Amino acid sequence: MQGASALNKLLAEQKNAGLRVFVVWEPVLPTDLGAPSTATLKRLADRRASQYWDKDHVVSRLLGERDRSSVVWDYVAVYQSGKLWDHAPPEPASSGVPVIHAIDRTRNVIQRELKTSDR
Repeated sequence: MQGASALNKLLAEQKNAGLRVFVVWEPVLPTDLGAPSTATLKRLADRRASQYWDKDHVVSRLLGERDRSSVVWDYVAVYQSGKLWDHAPPEPASSGVPVIHAIDRTRNVIQRELKTSDR
């Protein structure tokens, strides 16, 4: 959940209204018995963030999950504006795990992408 708090802080720093964050929660740990609680969801309270519960790991499989040992979680990716997910996700401008360790690079790439899209 540190990743959600780090993303919330990043969004507080980035005022661009066009920035969007999609958070996908999935069961990974033995304690993940159901969708995240309201308290957990409030860790990322910015209106530009949409949060989803993916109990079947659909997104994780799209990102490379093959079995229990390759579950994609605590992962952050930055996609360029206008990139659409079709049958597979596009190549990210940046990605990393865990979110808390990748957040500085994520911040830098977002700032660069926002400057590029403003041109």
